[in-house]
Amino acid sequence: MDTIIEFENITFSYGEIPAVKEISLKVDRGGFVAIVGPNGSGKSTLIKLALGLLKPQEGKSLLFNTNVEEFSAWERIGYVPQVASGMHARLPMTVSEIVSQGRYIGFSPKSFWTSSAGIDIDNALDVVGAKHLKERRIGELSTGQQQRVLVARALVKAPDILMLDEPIGGVDVDGEERIYEIIRELNQQGITIVMVSHDIGAVMREAKTVACINQTLAFHGEPHELTRDELANLYGFPVEVLLHDALHEHR
Repeated sequence: MDTIIEFENITFSYGEIPAVKEISLKVDRGGFVAIVGPNGSGKSTLIKLALGLLKPQEGKSLLFNTNVEEFSAWERIGYVPQVASGMHARLPMTVSEIVSQGRYIGFSPKSFWTSSAGIDIDNALDVVGAKHLKERRIGELSTGQQQRVLVARALVKAPDILMLDEPIGGVDVDGEERIYEIIRELNQQGITIVMVSHDIGAVMREAKTVACINQTLAFHGEPHELTRDELANLYGFPVEVLLHDALHEHR
């Protein structure tokens, strides 16, 4: 398999507080890996290390076999952050203006103003079913609609990899299903998906592989290989109530 994301023994701490410790993990081209774990387990930190937004104290992160500190082909990476509650209500920007930000290459202040060519805002909005919202102000939309707009912003560069940090946080049930449908279709088209999620039931249904972390990597494999005991050890309490019917479908 062609590995396009790799963490090699990566460790990062916020001051004296450890976030991730000695994690080694590979993601192959076309994969769909969900990163799960309890609050504060290091899930979002791992995404930021992959994007070069944080620098590891030990180990290294690689994109397409290149150390992320030397990586420059950021047009190949799409990133969908969490929707911060109330954040977009304060932005006097239209959906079109938000999506147009996707033309900027990279995620650090240094690279933000470097623009890529060939942007098709209408096409990106059409993919997520939000073309009709193009002229609406972002603050007027529901959380689910805002999240779809952020996915569109990540797609304008036609990335090879899409990284999503809690894409259904604060989204209603109908909105959740639409977002998962979009992610599923993108993966079927060949885009590699890395998704941080707290929704174990959805992970069991959607992801091809699951990486369970709680500072260290506790499990990495196919969803049907993940046992109730492993989940209980990861979270510190039984979590079958979170699994809905997904786990039983694999048993």
